[in-house]
Amino acid sequence: LIYSRILCPSSKRSSYEFASTLLEKPKYELHDIYRALSILSKETDYIQSELYRNTNYIKKRDGSKLYYDCTNYYFEIEEDDGFRMYGKGKENRPNPIVGMGLMMDGDGIPLAFDLYEGNKNEQVTLKPLEERIVKDFQLGQFVYCSDSGLASQTNKQFNSIQNRAYIITQSLKKLKKDDREVALRHTGFLELGSKSSKRINIDDIEFNCEDNLNRVFYKELPIESPIKERLIITYSPKYASYQKKIRNRQIERASRMINKKGKLKKNRKNPNDPARFIEKHTTDKNGEIIEEYFALNHEKIHEEEMYDGFYAITTNLEDDNVNEIIKVSERRWQIEECFRIMKADFTARPVFASLEEHIKAHFLTCFLALLIYRILESKLEGKYTCEEILSKLKDINFADIQEQGFMPLYARDKLTDTLHEICGFRTDYEFIPKSKMKKIQKESKGR
Repeated sequence: LIYSRILCPSSKRSSYEFASTLLEKPKYELHDIYRALSILSKETDYIQSELYRNTNYIKKRDGSKLYYDCTNYYFEIEEDDGFRMYGKGKENRPNPIVGMGLMMDGDGIPLAFDLYEGNKNEQVTLKPLEERIVKDFQLGQFVYCSDSGLASQTNKQFNSIQNRAYIITQSLKKLKKDDREVALRHTGFLELGSKSSKRINIDDIEFNCEDNLNRVFYKELPIESPIKERLIITYSPKYASYQKKIRNRQIERASRMINKKGKLKKNRKNPNDPARFIEKHTTDKNGEIIEEYFALNHEKIHEEEMYDGFYAITTNLEDDNVNEIIKVSERRWQIEECFRIMKADFTARPVFASLEEHIKAHFLTCFLALLIYRILESKLEGKYTCEEILSKLKDINFADIQEQGFMPLYARDKLTDTLHEICGFRTDYEFIPKSKMKKIQKESKGR
C-alpha cells in the first residue's frame, strides 16, 4: 500500500494489481487488504508512535519544534454520515468533508496526524493530538508553531505549561485598535541581523535599490493578554512590493468587472476576490432611486495598502533571539508542502472507501508514504524537487531476462547514484543475477 501510494497512487484494487508488477509479488489476496484496513485503523496511534522511535535510528528527529496545521478532504457523496460531514472546506465544494490535523517536526518530517469530523472546529483538534504526542512519543518540551487560525487562547495556555512554548502568527487586522496603530507606524524599527541599536524610520530608506529591497526590519510591542507574551512585527520591502503587485492585478480585474456593467455576484466570501474593491453608488431624486452604478472603492484600497510588507508573530518565549524566532516561524511553509504532496503527488483523494475505519487506514498509508518520502528527501539534502525524485523512482524498472536475472531499463545519473549510496546497494549494473537481487532484497529488509 505504501509503495503503490508513492509510485502509482490509486484504489486498493489497483494498488494490489500494481504490486503484482513489482519484483516481489504479493503472497496475499485482495480481500486480505480490505481485512487489514480495519486492523490498521485500530493500530494507527501505536504505529505512529513506534515510527517516531524507529525513524530516529535512520535520522535524528528534531522534536524541539513542532508545527501544526489542518486541512480537509471532500467526498463525492450527497449525505453526511457522522464522520464525513458538511463543513467549511478548503476547496469550497458543496460536499461532506473529513478534517486532518498534521504535526510536523523541526526538519519538516511528519510526526503524527489525526482525523476528525468535517464540521468540527479546527482549534479544538490540537489539544488531543498534543496530549497523545506528550504521552506516546515522550516529547514534553517543545515549541509549538502554527498560523493564526489555530491561535485560540486555550491552545496558547496549553502550550505555556510544562516547559512548552509557542510561536504563532498574528493577524494585524485583529489586533486592538491602539496596538494596531502602533504596529503599523513606520518608526521604531531595528534591522534584522544588524548589531546596530539605532531605531529606523522605514520611510527614510530608498527601496528602489536592490540591496535595500532585501532588508528586513522588526520591532517588538508588549500586548495585553492573560499570558505574558511578545508581539514581534516585521517589515519586508520585498514582501510589500509583492503584495502591491498582486493587488494592482486585482484592481485591474475589478475595473474590467465594472466596465462590463453586468450584475455583480452577491455574498462573495473569498478575501482575495477583486470585487471587494467595488462599491455600489446610487443617485436619487425625492427619495426615489433613479440610477445605480459601480466604482472602485479607493478607501478600501488605501486601507489594504497600510498592511503591505507587515507581518506579525506572538510568542511566550521571553529571552529568545528575535532572529531565531522568525526563522522558526518561517519554516511553516513546509507543512503546507506536506499537504500539497499528499494531495497532489500521492493523490490522497478521491478516497475509494466508505467505512470510517477504512478511511482512517487509507489516510494512514498516505501519511506513511509522506513520512518515507520526506526522510528520503532529507537524505538527498534538498537538492532535488518532489517531481524529480518521484519521476526517477518510477523510472527505475528492470527487464526479466529468461528467468536468469534482471537488466536495468533506466539511465544512470547523479540522482540514481545518490539514491544507491543512501540505500546501501546498487542496481545499475549491465546485468543482475537473480541470486544477487535476492541478496539485495534480504539485506534491505534486514536494515
